[in-house]
Amino acid sequence: MRGFHLPVMVKGPLLAAGLLVLVGILASHLVLRALVNTQERHLREMALLEFAGVEATIGPFVVRDDIWEMFDLLDRVTQREGALRPLQATLIDPLGRVTVSTAPEINPLGAQRASMIAAATPVTAPQYDLSNGTIALSKVMQYQNRPLGQVIIEFDTTGFVTERTRTAAILIAGNAIATLIAALLGFWLMRRVLRPVARLTDEMGRSSDALTPIPDAAIPRRNPEVAKLYDTYNGLIRAVAERDATTRRLADRERFVSLGRLAGTLAHEVNNPLGGLLNTVDTLRTYPDRADVVKNSADLLDRGLRHMRDVVRATLDVHRDAPERRSLALADLEDLNLLIRPEAEGRGQHLHWEITLPEDCVAHLPAGPVRQIVLNLLLNASSAAGYGGEIGLRLDREGAFVRLAIQDSGPGLPDHLHPRLLSDAPVAPGGGVGLRLVRELVQDMGGQITLGQSPQGLQEIQVYLPCAGVGGQDA
Repeated sequence: MRGFHLPVMVKGPLLAAGLLVLVGILASHLVLRALVNTQERHLREMALLEFAGVEATIGPFVVRDDIWEMFDLLDRVTQREGALRPLQATLIDPLGRVTVSTAPEINPLGAQRASMIAAATPVTAPQYDLSNGTIALSKVMQYQNRPLGQVIIEFDTTGFVTERTRTAAILIAGNAIATLIAALLGFWLMRRVLRPVARLTDEMGRSSDALTPIPDAAIPRRNPEVAKLYDTYNGLIRAVAERDATTRRLADRERFVSLGRLAGTLAHEVNNPLGGLLNTVDTLRTYPDRADVVKNSADLLDRGLRHMRDVVRATLDVHRDAPERRSLALADLEDLNLLIRPEAEGRGQHLHWEITLPEDCVAHLPAGPVRQIVLNLLLNASSAAGYGGEIGLRLDREGAFVRLAIQDSGPGLPDHLHPRLLSDAPVAPGGGVGLRLVRELVQDMGGQITLGQSPQGLQEIQVYLPCAGVGGQDA
C-alpha cells in the first residue's frame, strides 16, 4: 500500500529473515543436488555390477538358446534384496524381439519391444530420473564379440525418493526454525541497538512547547556514536533556544524603535494644536465678556482637544497589549490612518487610503495582530518611498480572502529581505525582524503573502487573510 512504511525495528529483522531464507533456499538446493548426484552415482555403480554379473553368465545360455537357464538367471537377479532392488529383467535381441523376460505376461517371448529399448535409460547415462519410484536401465550385452542384444532391468527407487523427501523436509524445517530464531534475534538486537534512538525520537516528539536537553547522566558515553548523536541533539536544542531568545529580544527592540518613531511624529502632531489651544485660552481670558469670541474659542478648544484625544487613543489601541482577544473593526484601520498620517506628512508623502469591505467580513480576525501587520508594513513602506513619495493601504476582498495591500512608490522589497517575509528559511543575523514577525502573524491566521503592483504602478505587499463573510454582500 502506498504510504505504508514499516518501522526500522520490524524492517531490520524481516530483512535479516529474508536474507536467511534466500541463503537457506540456495543451501538446500545445493544439498539436494549433492544428494541426487550421490544417489545416481550409487545407483549407477550397483547397476553396473548387476549388468556385469548378468553379462558374464548369460552369454553361453544365449548361444545355446537355453531359455530356461536364461530365465532362471534373470529371475535370481530380481529376487535379490537391498537398497537397489531389481523388479524385473528382460533380454531383447538385436532385432528388438523379447528373448526372455521375468514378466512373460507383460513381455511375452518374441514380442516386438523396440519401444521398450527407447524408453529405457542407458546405464552409462549422466543423469537418472528417480522421481517415479522406478527406473528402467539398459545395457548392450556381448559374448565373445558377438552382440546378444540388450538387457533391461527395472529397479525400485522408492528408497532413494523417500530419502530425498525426508532430507527436503528436514532442510525446510531447519531453515524455518533458523529463520524464526534469526528474526527474533534480529528484532531483539535491533531493539537494543535502536533503544537510544527511540528515546531521542520520544524526546523530539514531545508535545510541549519547549524541548529540554537530555541529561548528561542519561547519555551512554560507552557508545561513542550514540553519545555524539545525543550531544548534537542537545546542542541543537540550545541553539534553537538561543535563537528564539535572540528573536524575542530583536522583536521587542524593533517594536520599541517603531514606537519611538511614532512617538516623535505624534509629539509633533500634539504639539502643533497645543500652541493654538494655548492662544485660544489667552483669548478667552482677554475677552471674557464677548460672547461671540467665547463661543468661537470654545469650539476651537473642543475640536483641538478631540483631535488630541483621538491621536492618543489610537496610539494606545495599537501598542497596548490587550488582555482579551478583540475582533477587528474597520475603526481600527482608521486609527492606523490617524497614526501613520503624521509620519507620511513629516516626509512630504501622499497617503492613499482605500477600504471597500463590509464590516462582517473582518469581524472574525483578531484586532491586535492585524493592526501590528498593517502598521509594520506601512512604516516600512514609508521608509522605502522616501521624501515626497507615495504610500497607501488598499483593503478589499478577493474570493474567500480579505486582501490587505500596502503600497509604496519605492524600488520594491530588496531580494535579501524576501526570505524574511516570503519563506520560513533561516534568516541571516542582523537587520530587523519585523518582516519575519509579519510572516509569523499571517501564518498564525492561516493567511499568505505575495508581492505585486497596484493599478497605479505602486509596489505592493499583498496580505491575504481568510474572510468570514464570504456569503455576505460585497461593499
